[in-house]
Amino acid sequence: MTAENAVNPTRDAAAGRTCPVDYYYDPNEFDRTPDITAEILYVVGGLYGNAAALDTVERLAQAERAPVTIAFNGDFHWFDAEPAWFAAVEAGVSRHTAIRGNVETEIARSDDVGAGCGCAYPESVSNETVARSNAILRELRPVAGDAGARLAALPMHRVAQVGRLRVGIVHGDAVALAGWRFDAASLDRPATRCWLADIQEHARVDVFASTHTCAAALREFALPGGELTVINNGSAGMANFSSSTFGLLSRIATGPSPHVPVYGIVHDDVFIDAIPVHFDMADFLGRFLPRWPPGSAAHTSYFRRIMEGPDHTVAVAQPQR
Repeated sequence: MTAENAVNPTRDAAAGRTCPVDYYYDPNEFDRTPDITAEILYVVGGLYGNAAALDTVERLAQAERAPVTIAFNGDFHWFDAEPAWFAAVEAGVSRHTAIRGNVETEIARSDDVGAGCGCAYPESVSNETVARSNAILRELRPVAGDAGARLAALPMHRVAQVGRLRVGIVHGDAVALAGWRFDAASLDRPATRCWLADIQEHARVDVFASTHTCAAALREFALPGGELTVINNGSAGMANFSSSTFGLLSRIATGPSPHVPVYGIVHDDVFIDAIPVHFDMADFLGRFLPRWPPGSAAHTSYFRRIMEGPDHTVAVAQPQR
């Protein structure tokens, strides 16, 4: 790691907590003709450069009863700060639909707006963690090369039609690319229901599919405008629950899944499920460890989660009855 990229919590305390102005959008933008019409939709967030997980997602899709639309909803790059690895992930994602997350937005910028990694971390996240994320972004940006223009051109959200449901595909939440209101803890706050009712009135969607907070959640809300579902897949490329190693994708489809979901619901005859992504760990570590050895920013922040899972349980993530 160069001196320029070294982790410095004091220097980096602010960068990485800021949500840039160009990350915000109006919920009314979702009230439009769908960009995607699908019978089976996979929303794949937080791949984090895990090419083995990408391969697994495509194999899961091949086992479905009908064609699958795979939509990557941001942060598909992250650990892949090596040219050949980055190119492999870029090529795989380019075969499908994608929106950009904060990672893609920040590595594509031609100038530094002081957002660091663009995560807009809340105060509950330590300065050390924020600084390491900023350091990873600094190492990833030079690898992007010519892909930067393509990534910058990706939209911040999509609208899909699946059966009778309109689905808002976002990275963060209903108003910001790096918004945190679709985090499990935030979704369970009483005040969130009022906010969601207002969002639903303007966005005219039935489901939001998110990922940014990297903590899985599925919630149903009975609102004045009708039922609203929010599903956050956490991460497709890393473990989501304690004592586990598999990723998750959000499957939204007009029929049941051939793959056993971790949890799910049925909303107006549409199945909304969290599907496990059991990727080849040896393949992933074969790329991760040479690039991010012990002591590096990514190893310090993520290796324990990769191998043991985060402090998050299925009981917290699944719908609260």
